[in-house]
Amino acid sequence: MEERWILIGLHETDGIGKKTISKLLSGQHQLTDFLDYKEGDWIAAGLRKDQAVRLTKQFNIDWIEQRQESVYKQGIEVVTYLDHNYPILMKETVQPPWVMYGRGDLNLLHAQSIAMVGTRMPTVYGRKIGEKLAEQLCQAGLTIVSGLARGIDSVCHDATLRANGKTIAVFGTGIDNIYPPENTSLAERIAETGLLLSEYPPGTRARQGLFPERNRIIAGLTLGTLVVEADIRSGSLITADAALEAGRDVFAVPGPITSPKSRGSHNLIRQGAKLVTCATDLLEEFRLDLPNAEQLPYNRGRSAESSETSNEGIFPGVKLSSDEQRVIYLLEQEEQSLDQLVEQLNWDFGHLHSVLLSLIIKKQISQLPGTKYARV
Repeated sequence: MEERWILIGLHETDGIGKKTISKLLSGQHQLTDFLDYKEGDWIAAGLRKDQAVRLTKQFNIDWIEQRQESVYKQGIEVVTYLDHNYPILMKETVQPPWVMYGRGDLNLLHAQSIAMVGTRMPTVYGRKIGEKLAEQLCQAGLTIVSGLARGIDSVCHDATLRANGKTIAVFGTGIDNIYPPENTSLAERIAETGLLLSEYPPGTRARQGLFPERNRIIAGLTLGTLVVEADIRSGSLITADAALEAGRDVFAVPGPITSPKSRGSHNLIRQGAKLVTCATDLLEEFRLDLPNAEQLPYNRGRSAESSETSNEGIFPGVKLSSDEQRVIYLLEQEEQSLDQLVEQLNWDFGHLHSVLLSLIIKKQISQLPGTKYARV
């Protein structure tokens, strides 16, 4: 039997984790020898009695072949640390996974890629910036890697697909258990042109601890991690820490100073993360030879945040007056009633009404029931 399948068998045995496999492979043991091990041999190799009992009872050629057949029937491909196609960037990390399960284009494991992560409850600002940066970065030739979570992760995956780019979704469950369930359709779309990836065996369900652990894979596969929007306790900050631990760059998008959703991002910038206001900020840092990098709509000196001098909104092509920009700024924090806007802006009703009407016509805001307004 191939050594890679013996490694997969160990990986899929209940109670045998990454550290146990590392312990076994660091000793004077050959993978093929494990097929003949008895309880005493496993204990002598440094395993606990319960682990030795489980392996003696379960770990054999027939069981491994059953696991192999089950994986193939589900259309899942497996990459192990022993394989020639294991991603080099991942091998360079502190704790690379021994086994990864994929569905889709495994060649993307070797593509130049960037991680894009953020809060599960983004503001309108965060969603818009995530969409535009994902679109621009994938159009420049980068693969976008994220975690299929609610919020910024989903926004970046979806924006990449709509721009005909390539994206990898790293699961915190088995690859056959899509979480959150509402992202099932998004995951299927990713599998068609991109890649679904997990280190957890098929059948693994969502549970506490798995999602923070998978963040090291998001960071490890990529050249750097871009935090689009994150509050002070966002799980995306774990990905940023994993990137630093792997010796990769960390980038962060600044947000409104009054927004709690940007406090984590601002803290990263204070700690030395590279500030990103446009795709070019990131691309120039790596000096990558990407096929379409020169076609980006933004360039240095004309960023997503340069609306004051360019008289444009967050997106090129939408002309906004300074008063319109002030209203947009307020509505990006949260929806506001007419009375709240009057109080904060100290404008007369007639002027505010004309500004709001103009923004509605430009499809920048929408009117809600109860004379409330929200950013589109």
